[in-house]
Amino acid sequence: MTHPQQPDIRDLGIIGDQKTCALVDKKGTIAWYCPERFDSPALCSLLLDEEKGGYWALETGATFAGRKYLEESCVLETEYTLDSEQFTLTDWMPYGTDESKQGICRLTSPAPQALTHRLRLRADYGLKGIILNRVNENSVRISGQDSTYTLASSHPIVIAESFMTCSIPAGQTGWVYLATSEDSTDGVSEETIRQSLTETLAQWKEIFGMFSYEGIYREQMFNSCRAICLMTHKPSGGIVAAATTSLPEGFGNGRNYDYRYVWLRDAAMIVSAHLRAIGMTGAAVDFLGFLCSARTSNEDIRIMPFYDLDRNVAETLKELPLKGYKNESPVVKGNGANEQLQLDANANVLLAAKQIYSQLDEKPNWETVRIIADFLAENWQKKDHGIWEEHVEEHFTSSKVVAAKGLEFIAESAETEEQATKWRKAAREIRRFVAEHCLTDRGAYAVYAGSQNVDVTAALFPVWLYGEPDSPEMIATMQEIENVLKEGELYHRRLEQFDSAKEGVFLAGSLWVAQYYIMCNDLEKARSIIDAALKYANDLGYMAEEGHVPTGEMMGNFPQTFVHASLMGVLVDLNVEVKK
Repeated sequence: MTHPQQPDIRDLGIIGDQKTCALVDKKGTIAWYCPERFDSPALCSLLLDEEKGGYWALETGATFAGRKYLEESCVLETEYTLDSEQFTLTDWMPYGTDESKQGICRLTSPAPQALTHRLRLRADYGLKGIILNRVNENSVRISGQDSTYTLASSHPIVIAESFMTCSIPAGQTGWVYLATSEDSTDGVSEETIRQSLTETLAQWKEIFGMFSYEGIYREQMFNSCRAICLMTHKPSGGIVAAATTSLPEGFGNGRNYDYRYVWLRDAAMIVSAHLRAIGMTGAAVDFLGFLCSARTSNEDIRIMPFYDLDRNVAETLKELPLKGYKNESPVVKGNGANEQLQLDANANVLLAAKQIYSQLDEKPNWETVRIIADFLAENWQKKDHGIWEEHVEEHFTSSKVVAAKGLEFIAESAETEEQATKWRKAAREIRRFVAEHCLTDRGAYAVYAGSQNVDVTAALFPVWLYGEPDSPEMIATMQEIENVLKEGELYHRRLEQFDSAKEGVFLAGSLWVAQYYIMCNDLEKARSIIDAALKYANDLGYMAEEGHVPTGEMMGNFPQTFVHASLMGVLVDLNVEVKK
């Protein structure tokens, strides 16, 4: 039997319930789904292996006509044309008052021909089979890898080996519901399915009711807000870096990683951008709560680079015997960078905390923030692994710079003069170190002390208020970035263990460069970079980590919250300048 093809990253849409999500392509195939939470083993993993991976396809013979989210929600409606007539597929994850109703709902409007749902679900990323047991004509119990699910449908379900199919006759409405528990489909009907849709729309309306941005690029700002909301794990307060693992950052270089964890650097920068774009929300305070709980439960004296959704140190790296997206291996779960010292991850938490405290009359989770500040003040002299988490230790300039600014900012919230004095003294020492050791022979900010190379991260230094954008150091740095790291209108990052010209342009870093030019009041240059980056957003506004300039392909894990946060930040700054 022929399986659906792996979709291009650009074709992926997202549905979710702030616990997990599913990725569905323009043909109506769910190619990625981790039940119950983002980092659980995938039940649909076609995205990583066409032969082994599970999927949920809608076989129609129809032509894709367009798709959109209903009412600024996360309910996705895809429109198709068949025999010159149109019908719709509506996909959502139940999100309402009954939290036991978790899974995926798919509703089709009447079509001129029969529509067939075909499911081939596979446990553990496609590596293990499942057991199918019929409950009744319209319901099947699914067992696999210590989990049990139920498939219910408006029409009879046919079981053939490991496949389940359900045909919706021409001219009839049809629904299929995959539930993540054994009994959550009891009494399900078209009425309850439509009630779930109504409740889910209402829930998202309440969440997005906080969105009040009315500046330029409003649609793009909202799309990024939606992406970040979809990647937020509400039970823990964590924000995952992306929904996927092992989508390649380049062709044939093996640089594939698992991003379904809460990276502290990324999450802190996301919260900072969120605060600037739409103001204080509960998610910002939840972020600090996540950190406090993670640090306490793990007895950490510093914040680790990332945690899983149980707030524990994430599992170690393990390679899975799958072919990979477009045969780009390896496919991995877990991550091997969690024991690294990443000063900038801790420092970015301070930047986010300062923004939160400036909008509140209290300082939630202050003890954790104080411990992070003390750790930085006492350990900034150490080499670390830097923002790109490579397996080398250096005195990375960006780590020192953001540590200095984090300490300076949080000193304004200090509870004692002794605290403030300690943190400001450390910040002055860091600034002295950077001035004496972290400049190239040409006067630019070096990647690390002693290096003659520059990195796109330096574009953020004036954004962090570390010096002026027109300082001699920044002018020299940006000239070097333009000469060495630019491809087309966008920019690569600098890596020490890999030639970054062999991976895609780095979209977050490109947006940082645009943010720099806004500070220089070169709005035309900034907008050209923003528009070039937005070419790597799909029709629903989602962006992966990188872009391949020669082909226009999206590369890396998807959707990348770090990129969306960077877009939100640069749009806020641009909007301020345009309004002047």
